[in-house]
Amino acid sequence: MVPAKLSTVADTLVINEIYLSLQGESTFAGLPCIFVRLTACDLRCSYCDTAYAFTNGKKHSLEAIQAEVNRLAKPFQQQTPVRDDPAKRESLPSIPHSALCTPHSPRLPLVELTGGEPLLQKESLFLMKALCDDGFTVLLETSGAHDISPVDPRVRRIMDLKCPSSGEVKRNRWENLRHLKDTDEIKFVIGSREDYDWAKEQIYEHKLVAICPLLMSWVHPLAPEQQDKSLKKVPAGQTPIPRQELAEKIIADALPVRFQIQMHKVIWPPEQKGV
Repeated sequence: MVPAKLSTVADTLVINEIYLSLQGESTFAGLPCIFVRLTACDLRCSYCDTAYAFTNGKKHSLEAIQAEVNRLAKPFQQQTPVRDDPAKRESLPSIPHSALCTPHSPRLPLVELTGGEPLLQKESLFLMKALCDDGFTVLLETSGAHDISPVDPRVRRIMDLKCPSSGEVKRNRWENLRHLKDTDEIKFVIGSREDYDWAKEQIYEHKLVAICPLLMSWVHPLAPEQQDKSLKKVPAGQTPIPRQELAEKIIADALPVRFQIQMHKVIWPPEQKGV
């Protein structure tokens, strides 16, 4: 495949890491995914597990990033089941890869821009467009504090609504709700009983279930090496909620959300990078 042309060869992004793993969250959980982690974030959520991306990173041209994504994706494009046998190869129909990509069966691997906060670097908009032009299913993880309207409509936006225990609830950009589509997702990161009550109130007040899928993600405790001094403190009056209690509350309240844990933290050590 010839990669789509980007706007200008001079454009760069500051990147913390690019790697292939399994998607650990969202409705795409469990699928192979290439993660492009951008450097910098202007929020300091109390539970943030990627503080290492606040400042660490190197400049890469958009073309170099796109080339690395295509390199990591190449093995998936070369899959030819049962075609090793020349005798069988002739009898098998040729199925274009695009024909296998449907809304329920996206092209693999997925590509996700995450951070940090990808929308702090405006060149990320050009990268997402080019990756969509290349035929990838592109996901964007964003804090919800920045305008999502300029993002290519083909991108699946996974947008946080920050709950009280994050310490950043005032940063929610409520205008973003009107830009969401049914292919997007809203994520509530729940660390306390107060977070749950707040999220439930927003779901009903803003009729969020009519907009897009809703996620409730339990806050996994930070490992000692993840506890960055710059993170906000959990505000006073918050009562921690165990994950079992969160799951049982969702069931008891018949809440129309998808409960999720960070799958990658179950498979690998929670503090491990590049997974």
